[in-house]
Amino acid sequence: MTRIIVVGGGAGGLELVTKLGRTLGRKGRAKVTLVDRKASHLWKPLLHEVATGSLDEGVDALSYRAHAKNHHFDFQMGSLKDIDRARKVITLSELKDEHDELLMPGRELEYDILIMALGSTSNDFNTPGVREHCIFLDSTDQASKFRTEMNNEFLKLHAKHGHGSVDIAIVGAGATGVELSAELHNAVKELRTYGFGDLDSSKLNVNLIEAGERILPALPTRISSAAHQELTKLGVNVRTTTMVTEACPDGLMTKEGEKIPAQIMVWAAGIKAPDFVKNIAGLETNRINQLIVKETLQTTLDDDVFVIGDLAQCTQADGSFVPPRAQAAHQMASRAFSNIVAKLNGRELKPYVYKDKGSLVSLSKFSTVGSLMGNLTKGSMMIEGRIARVVYISLYRLHQMALHGVFKTALIILMGRINRVLRPNLKLH
Repeated sequence: MTRIIVVGGGAGGLELVTKLGRTLGRKGRAKVTLVDRKASHLWKPLLHEVATGSLDEGVDALSYRAHAKNHHFDFQMGSLKDIDRARKVITLSELKDEHDELLMPGRELEYDILIMALGSTSNDFNTPGVREHCIFLDSTDQASKFRTEMNNEFLKLHAKHGHGSVDIAIVGAGATGVELSAELHNAVKELRTYGFGDLDSSKLNVNLIEAGERILPALPTRISSAAHQELTKLGVNVRTTTMVTEACPDGLMTKEGEKIPAQIMVWAAGIKAPDFVKNIAGLETNRINQLIVKETLQTTLDDDVFVIGDLAQCTQADGSFVPPRAQAAHQMASRAFSNIVAKLNGRELKPYVYKDKGSLVSLSKFSTVGSLMGNLTKGSMMIEGRIARVVYISLYRLHQMALHGVFKTALIILMGRINRVLRPNLKLH
């Protein structure tokens, strides 16, 4: 029986292992295993909502073990340590709890086909003080840390009867930074209804800092401008062409020598693959540790190792690289699945072609802006407001349907509607 291991349960990895389990695993054609260092999955584009309390990760997170049971694959909790391509085994590090007690020993897992889907982490570009003083929104743990610190600062302000302000600095005006900036103002608006009557947007000072000339640099200028205007209306201080050179305990230093004060600092300025991936198993990597793949999503040096999602450097026909987006991970999961099945059946593997479906940025409940059909040669269609919000939410629903199917996703949506009645609009604990 073919042994297939998927390392990383992010958007692409979980969709792929679910498809493999439903088809090859259920029919006994392959033993399918998912490896992840966490026990549960949450769609990464939602982390800014977890950070502000708009989303309860305890309700929306998916248990890997329960999902594995329902979709005919095995789940192994652990962190990848090494790959031995000659012996076709991966090594997992030992797993310890917060008290440094051993939960799981280090172990080896054998594979015939390995899929790397570890995703990406924030890139601090070795800026002094960032790792010590900034929060990275890479995981639910970090998002929860932000929420705790934010709520503590609002409590301190409330104790002072509203005298002073809560200063939050966000470095990096990509989708994460922009969406978090807007979501913070929504959080203040909601908190007013939960006993914080002395809070309003004037007490929240959000600095969104971008080294480039405009926010959302990966998106068309018209979308960037629309988002900039909306954020300014909300009261966000958008600072472009501003480079941060150091993070201090009480603020950020810029290249011009200015200090931007902040009680809470978030770093969302770039991505890279995890450091331990650099040259792992002798595979070819780039300067941000991504594994370089062929057009079939196989690594350049080993046809039995596939890579999908943010971890893959995949070159498009025009010479540019596939962008690190959730839609790319979703598309790669589908192509990797069909190529793995083709490989097992001795058929020819097909190249992966990225299809840009457009980009959407949610400005919380205030607005949503973006473009659709970005792959059309005649240009894209800009949308905003209620229609854009519906489309933005539908992207998450498509992810859920890939994992659960249409019927269960409909039940999840219904449960969400009920929870809107039963639960507070913000997670307050």
